[in-house]
Amino acid sequence: MTRPACGALIILFAIGAAPAAAQRNDSTAAAAAIYRRYAAQVVRIEVVEQSSAAKSGVGSGFFVTATGHIVTNYHVIASLVTDPDRYRAQITSSGKQPSPLRLVAIDVVHDLAILTSSIHPPAFITPAPVTISNGTRLYSLGHPLDLGLSVVEGTYNGLVDSTLYPKIHFTGAINPGMSGGPVLTAAGALVGVNVSTEENEVGFLVPADRARVLLTTVLAPDYRAPTTFLPVVSRQLRDFQDTYLPQLFSDSTPSVTLGPYAVPTRPGSFFRCWADATDGRTTKFRRTDHRCSTEDAVFISDEQSSGLIALHHELLTTNVLGRVRFTNLLGAHLADRGNATGGQEEDVTSYRCETRNVRSNGLTVRANLCLRAYRKLDGFYDARFVAVTLGGANTALISSLHLTGVTFDNVERTTRGFLRRIRWAR
Repeated sequence: MTRPACGALIILFAIGAAPAAAQRNDSTAAAAAIYRRYAAQVVRIEVVEQSSAAKSGVGSGFFVTATGHIVTNYHVIASLVTDPDRYRAQITSSGKQPSPLRLVAIDVVHDLAILTSSIHPPAFITPAPVTISNGTRLYSLGHPLDLGLSVVEGTYNGLVDSTLYPKIHFTGAINPGMSGGPVLTAAGALVGVNVSTEENEVGFLVPADRARVLLTTVLAPDYRAPTTFLPVVSRQLRDFQDTYLPQLFSDSTPSVTLGPYAVPTRPGSFFRCWADATDGRTTKFRRTDHRCSTEDAVFISDEQSSGLIALHHELLTTNVLGRVRFTNLLGAHLADRGNATGGQEEDVTSYRCETRNVRSNGLTVRANLCLRAYRKLDGFYDARFVAVTLGGANTALISSLHLTGVTFDNVERTTRGFLRRIRWAR
């Protein structure tokens, strides 16, 4: 009786294995077909530091017209924007002379750029509308880690929730160097552009419709490429932040209660929040934390970004420290929160701070605002705002707000709204 049972199990395993093997064969065949069909349309982009003639960065791109237009990520060629006299870009391929590239358009918010070349490809990838469902198999092309062209299989998981700008969640191994490469269906439809990875096969794509919009702009009869792109970056950042920053810290912003205070939390759908507390048994005070921040930002350069917003509320209580020692503790915390560092001198100025006592919602608050200017983007700043409630013998609230790459008007508007939302709990 045991022999027929084993035989049956073998048959069942064989039946179960056949579809899986067939799926693997189909997937492998599709990947091989994608590679053969599109290998010549995906290029390796090299950014070169001109004085040393050494490459400073490598990425990918792909032809989108017969006249040599190439789509890539903005972050691949950002140095052409921030330091155009120092860097140049070129297409490089094994056994061939480098072909120079010229930047003609950017979309800094969605991390896209279009370049032109002297190469007229026999075939190209058209950014056309496409509709697919979650779970669809996709194929990402690019030049990872300077190893040559690769194709990576992955899965489409739809748009990411809680994000500042639209991104597609792609389950696949997008590696450094693949940024700017195309992601296609088995039929060759462009779904997105490789942009970033969180490792463990969690990747993100720029939706293909954003590339289509930018290309349509470039191909318009009256389009003229800017001679310098920093003003374009400024305009795009200003227009973008003017759409979301005024909505933060409105009357509809939710609040949480920390001790006797009500404080704002998750001011937008693109924020994530966390909380923690210490029990005070090993220190002379108890601390309760509540934090919210955006999880992505608009890349400007290796040293600068826009759209990073972080808020932090910290409730301190003590039954041990007297009023004087507790006040000194608050002063130290205020100094620590205001001492912001980092950033290259060629990119940003030093922080300049102003501290004053203000009255808001019946609270007396010690407020500190620190700003540093972006040297290459006129009118843009990083800002750190800290407010400490005063007058409590054993309880105080320290609230802070951090903004990157924002205009002064938006700094002022957003910090006022933030402070206005801090009040006594009812």
